[in-house]
Amino acid sequence: MGCELSKLAAAKSRNQSAHEGSHPPPQTATDPRLPLTARQKFTVMASWRAVGRALEPTGVYMFIRLFEENAELLNLFTKFRDLKTKEQQSASMELAEHARTVMTTLDEGIKSLDDMDTFLAYLHQAGASHTKIPGFDRQYFWKIEKPFLDAVERTLEDRYSENVENIYKLTIKFIIETLIDGFDKAQSDKAKS
Repeated sequence: MGCELSKLAAAKSRNQSAHEGSHPPPQTATDPRLPLTARQKFTVMASWRAVGRALEPTGVYMFIRLFEENAELLNLFTKFRDLKTKEQQSASMELAEHARTVMTTLDEGIKSLDDMDTFLAYLHQAGASHTKIPGFDRQYFWKIEKPFLDAVERTLEDRYSENVENIYKLTIKFIIETLIDGFDKAQSDKAKS
């Protein structure tokens, strides 16, 4: 019996150290505004911690992928529109700084999935800020979806299973829809004033 107890204690302490700093296991109910189950939310928030430790390289890779697929978007970025090659882009301090800003926004958004009011307010504000960019179209938000997924896959490596990929697809879709809601509201408020 003593042996069983020590195994149990060892397993419990292993589990505790694996979950240190994380929230308790997910409850079954989530905010109805969140298009994820409690388990999906827990999975994305737990796996995101690894991305959070590599925000800038993940973000730079995401933007390089964005510009590979949508070269015309480079013109929206006055600070680095002249960086035409992958090498120039990956060496650019300005691009790294912008990547860090965008990834920090995504980081704050994902970390606040437990609090929908904070999540929505934060991402509505981020979406609204894009109304100040000359020539920015709300549909441009969708162009970051695939580069984001590629960058997360590259950062998570073998932890990026099919299940994790599906959860990230739901998550980035929800984030983009929320950014667009904030953008649209700011556009209509501008039009009224």
